[in-house]
Amino acid sequence: MNAKSRGYALIVVLMCAFALTIYGAYTPTRKAQKQQIVCIKFKKDVETAAVEKHMNGFATLKHDIPQIVNYASGKTILPNQAVSDYDVVHYLTFQSEADIRAFEQSDAYKQFVEQNQGVWDKTLIVNADIRQ
Repeated sequence: MNAKSRGYALIVVLMCAFALTIYGAYTPTRKAQKQQIVCIKFKKDVETAAVEKHMNGFATLKHDIPQIVNYASGKTILPNQAVSDYDVVHYLTFQSEADIRAFEQSDAYKQFVEQNQGVWDKTLIVNADIRQ
């Protein structure tokens, strides 16, 4: 193979590598199909530190449990200073119902619940399909 052919081959290889990199960057590798929404109402007079521990602990689960495709959370908001039935909401996305079950049965999630449920007044968990 002469130098000119090697040069062309190198250019083609680099262009293909670049195209695959761009394709990978814009194509999600794990498409979420299922969602779990977890609503938490904290007990009256719970300390801010306990709420922060809860929020940080739940967010950490995304890194500890591979079935979680995506995670977001927030405090509930209502117009006109109304009182909400729940204080915070956690949004988790998964690929399948089996992944939801694996999440719920994981040691990391069970440990999180055990460490935090003492400050919860009530919870609501809703599982749903994601429509696009």
